[in-house]
Amino acid sequence: MPSSRRTAAGVAALSAAAALVSLTPTTASAHGAVFNPVSRVAACYAEGPETPRSQVCKDLVADSGTQPLYDWNEVNIANAAGQHQTLIPDGKLCSANREKYRALDWARTDWPATAVAAGSFDFKVRATAAHSGTMTVYVTKPGFDPTQPLKWSDLDQTPVAVYNTTRTATDGYYTFTGNLPARTGRHIVYKVWQRSDSPEAFYSCSDVTFGGTAAQTQAQTQAQPKAQAGAQTQAQPKPQAEAPTEAEIAAGAALSTVSHAGHGGDEQAPALSADAAAAPSSPLPLALAGAGGLAVFAAGSLLLGRRRNSSAS
Repeated sequence: MPSSRRTAAGVAALSAAAALVSLTPTTASAHGAVFNPVSRVAACYAEGPETPRSQVCKDLVADSGTQPLYDWNEVNIANAAGQHQTLIPDGKLCSANREKYRALDWARTDWPATAVAAGSFDFKVRATAAHSGTMTVYVTKPGFDPTQPLKWSDLDQTPVAVYNTTRTATDGYYTFTGNLPARTGRHIVYKVWQRSDSPEAFYSCSDVTFGGTAAQTQAQTQAQPKAQAGAQTQAQPKPQAEAPTEAEIAAGAALSTVSHAGHGGDEQAPALSADAAAAPSSPLPLALAGAGGLAVFAAGSLLLGRRRNSSAS
């Protein structure tokens, strides 16, 4: 084959490999969300990304689309390495300073909230991939104004819970007990989960209301008097947060852009531990391997052609 034809063939192979890699769908690394008290993104996902019920969740979808909700377990910074306050400015704590999740930073009082009381509290985190690390949970200080963007200085410096996570999570959940201080009214519970096997960290905001139990709040909601015919509809009670069910999580999985690969440590979903040795369901890794093989073959052909031309001369 003439040198020019060999060169053209090599360039074509390299171009094909590059095109295949560039068309590979990008995915995000993601690994969990707080389900008790329910985080903002998890509460809106539970309402249904396509048909949210509360006004704030409707506004979130209108502003940012449904993808942030389908990716409910992804509010993270890949290379945080403990530098949380350096990387996340005031007013951006709930989104982890990520544009995709900007709506989570809205300072509104109609976010679905969990009714809590001072004292012992059982935290629950749904982990779609378990990691070694530390979860540190804070609550806002007395006098916190929920109509203002959340700042680092709004958080009480004393954590309400610190929990060391392991590379396994029972039934896909981390559960641990903390202690909530005396507060009144609406507050935010803020969680930082810093991995120890990777610089990656995860963040969440959960809205809570102090002053009663969840059962009392539910009873008050059911007792809300109905508007009389022809009269104006009375003000609706604040929406109560609900965590996604396992069925809802499974139903939205196909629309998620979440991947658990590429950040070191144990990237295996805890609920799928029995399938650890199974072959990957996607043909994408094989396709990428093929693209790499094409690139290597093309480069080798070019080099061999040049050597032969050099010998012939």
